Amino acid sequence: MDLGLKDKAALITGASAGLGFAAASALAEEGARVAINSRSMGNLKKAAEKIKKMTGIMPVTIEGDVSIPGEAEKIAARATKEMGSVDILVSNAGGPPAGKFLEVNKEAWLKASDLTLHAAINLTRAVVPGMIEKKWGRIIYITSVAVKQPIENLLISNTLRAGLTGFAKSISIDLGKHGLTVNTVCPGYTETERLVHLAEVESEAGGKTIEEIYAGWAASVPAGRLGKPEELGSMVAFLASEKASYVNGTTIQVDGGYLKGLL
Repeated sequence: MDLGLKDKAALITGASAGLGFAAASALAEEGARVAINSRSMGNLKKAAEKIKKMTGIMPVTIEGDVSIPGEAEKIAARATKEMGSVDILVSNAGGPPAGKFLEVNKEAWLKASDLTLHAAINLTRAVVPGMIEKKWGRIIYITSVAVKQPIENLLISNTLRAGLTGFAKSISIDLGKHGLTVNTVCPGYTETERLVHLAEVESEAGGKTIEEIYAGWAASVPAGRLGKPEELGSMVAFLASEKASYVNGTTIQVDGGYLKGLL
C-alpha cells in the first residue's frame, strides 16, 4: 500500500531511541524525509546511521532539549530550514518519573510539565502556520495507554498525558478545516528503555525481580507479550499518511488489548 508519504517532511522529537526512533524509521521507510531530535548529538548520529542503513534515507539531526523554554521553537525552525517545511510533526518525549501523590513534589510536577505538556504545545505552535499555508499537515502525539486507563505509580504521567490528549482533541476541531489532522497514539507495555527503568523502580519498591515484573506485564495483555516499538511506528506512519486523511481527533491505543474499557 502506498501511503503517499514520499518526500513529505517529518520532524520527530525524542527520536534517538525507542518509540521516537521507531516512528522516524517507519516514516523514512515510506519515503518521507525525516528530521530527528534528541538531547544528545552522539545518540542522534548513531540513530541516523541506523535509519540510513534501514531505509536509504539520511535524517537531519537536530540536537536540543524541548523542555527548555525557546528550544522547541528553535528545533522546529531548524527542521523547516533544512527540509523546506514540516509537513508531519511527531511529538514524543521521555516519560515523567514514577511516583505516587505523597512522593512527588512541586518541582517534579513543574519539570515534567515542561517536558510532557508544554514542549508539545510549543512545537505545535511553531509548525502549524506552515501547515495551514500548505493546507496539509499531520500532528501526532505519542503518549501512553495511561490516558485511557491510569497506571499505578505513574501519577504525573497519567495526569499530564491526559492533559495533552485534551489539547490534541481541542486543536483537532480548530485545525481540521485547514487540511490538518491531529491524533494521539497510546502505546501500552512496549519493549523500550523506559520500560526497563519502570521495571527497575517497581523491583526496588516491591521486591520482585525484573523478570517477574516483565512476566506480569505480559500476562496482563491479551496478546500475551510486550509490544515492539516498530508496531507503534507503523501506526504513526499510517496516521501521517494520505490514507488517514479522515482520521482526526482520535486517541488510539497500540497495546495488544491491555485496555479493558470499551472506548
